[in-house]
Amino acid sequence: MGKETVHKINKPRAIRRLVIWYKRNAAVTSLVDTAASSAVTASNVAGNVVSGAGSVVSTASNVASNVAGNVAGNVVSSAESVVNTASSVVSNASSLAKNTLQPLVFDPLKRLQNSDNILDKVEDSQSNRIWIAVDGMGGDYAPGPILEGCLEAIARFPINIKFVGKIEKVKIEAEKIGLVDLLEKEIENKRLELIDSGDPIGMNEEATAVRKRKNASINVAMDLVRNNKAKAVYSAGNSGAMMTSAIFRIGRLKGIDRPAIGALFPTRDQTRPVLVLDVGANTDCKPSYLHQFALLGNIYAKDVLQVKKPRIGLLNIGEEECKGNDLSLKTFELLSTEKNFDFGGNCEGRDVLSGNFDVIVCDGFTGNILLKFLESVGGVLLDILKSELPRGRRGKVGSAFLKSNLLRIKKRLDHAEHGGALLLGVNGICVIGHGSSKSLSVVSALRLAHSAVSHDVMENLNQLQKLQVLNP
Repeated sequence: MGKETVHKINKPRAIRRLVIWYKRNAAVTSLVDTAASSAVTASNVAGNVVSGAGSVVSTASNVASNVAGNVAGNVVSSAESVVNTASSVVSNASSLAKNTLQPLVFDPLKRLQNSDNILDKVEDSQSNRIWIAVDGMGGDYAPGPILEGCLEAIARFPINIKFVGKIEKVKIEAEKIGLVDLLEKEIENKRLELIDSGDPIGMNEEATAVRKRKNASINVAMDLVRNNKAKAVYSAGNSGAMMTSAIFRIGRLKGIDRPAIGALFPTRDQTRPVLVLDVGANTDCKPSYLHQFALLGNIYAKDVLQVKKPRIGLLNIGEEECKGNDLSLKTFELLSTEKNFDFGGNCEGRDVLSGNFDVIVCDGFTGNILLKFLESVGGVLLDILKSELPRGRRGKVGSAFLKSNLLRIKKRLDHAEHGGALLLGVNGICVIGHGSSKSLSVVSALRLAHSAVSHDVMENLNQLQKLQVLNP
C-alpha cells in the first residue's frame, strides 16, 4: 500500500513539471503575435485540464490512504481518464499552434518569399508571368515529380513553364499520378507548354555527351534560354552536363574563367542564409577562380538576398592569414586587396553556419563535401531527438509539445527546402536541382529562378566585365 501511494503522489509532480516546461517553451513557438495568441490560448486550456487532473490524482492518493481499495481504485481510474483528456487537449493545442505557425516557418530564402508573397496581391496577368524552361527528364524520379512540382509552382508564382521531355512518357506519368486534368487545364490556359526532346544525359554519363546529343532534354531547354523563349532554365539532372551545355549554348560571362555552383546554407539567423560557392563545379581551382567566385557571390547576395554590404569569407583551416594550403594563401592575398567587396578574412568550418558571413568561397571539392555533410545533419539530428524522448504517456505528452518545434528544425535543415543552386558565371540564369529532387524541391528551385530573374541578376553580373581585374 505504501509503494502504491508514493507512486501516485509522483504523478501530479510530473504533470506540473510538464506544464511549467510548456509555459517556458511557449515563448519559443510564439514567432508572431497572431500565432502566439493562438498557442497561448490553447495551452491555457490544456493547463487548466492538466491542473484539474493533478487535483484529482492528489485526491485519489488521499482516498487511497484512508478508504478501502475499491473506492480508491475508482477515483484513481477517473484521474487517469482526466489525465488522458489533458494529453489530448495538449496535443490539440500543439496542432493549433503548428497550423498557425506553419505558413511562417523558416525558409532559406525568407526575404525572397516575403517579396514573392506581395505578388499574390498583384493581378495574375499573362504579361507579368515569366517563362522558365524545365528539363523534365533530368533527375532520379523524373518526369512525374518534376511535373508535379511545376504545376504547383505555376499556381503559386507568376511563372509559366516550358516543360521539356519525351511528351508521350510525360503524359503516361501524368496519368499514373492523377495529374492529367490539371496538366490539360494549364496547357489550355497557356501557362504550361510541352516541348518534345530526346533522352536525358544520364547521371553516369560524361558531361561532354551534350556535344554529341543535340536533342538531349537539357540541350533543348538551354536553347530556349539562348533564343529568348525562356528567362531561366532548371534541371535536376547531371549537373556536369548542365554546366557544359550552358557554356556551349549560352556562353560564359566575359572575364569569368570557370562558372561556379552557389548553394544556400541555413544559419542561426533564419532570415539570412549564407551563399557557399563553389559546391561542385570545379574540383581543382586556381586563386583567380576563387577571386571570381567572390565577385559573383557578392552581386548575387546584393541583388537576390538583399544584403547591402555582403561579407565575404574564404573557407580555411584557421582564421590567421598564414594558415592553409598554397591555394588558400594565394587566394587570401587576392581577396584582401579587392576593393569591390567587403572581405572578412578566413572562415573556419565552425563559422559556416554562424551567420557572420554572407558569402563563403572555396574549391568545388571542399564545397561539395560540405554540402553533402549538411544534407545529412537534419535527419540525424531528428533521429537523435526522437530517441531521447521519454517513453509511455509522459513521452506522448512531451512529444505533443515538441512536434511543431521538430518540424521547424527539419524544415530549416532539409535540403529540399533549398530547392536548387545557381550556376553563376554563365550568360543566363541556370538553377541546378538535387538529383533526388521531388515536387517540394522543384517548387523551391522555381521560386529561386523567378527571384533571380525579377531582381535583374544578369544585368548586374554583366557589369563585371567592366572591372579591370577581369580584363588584365
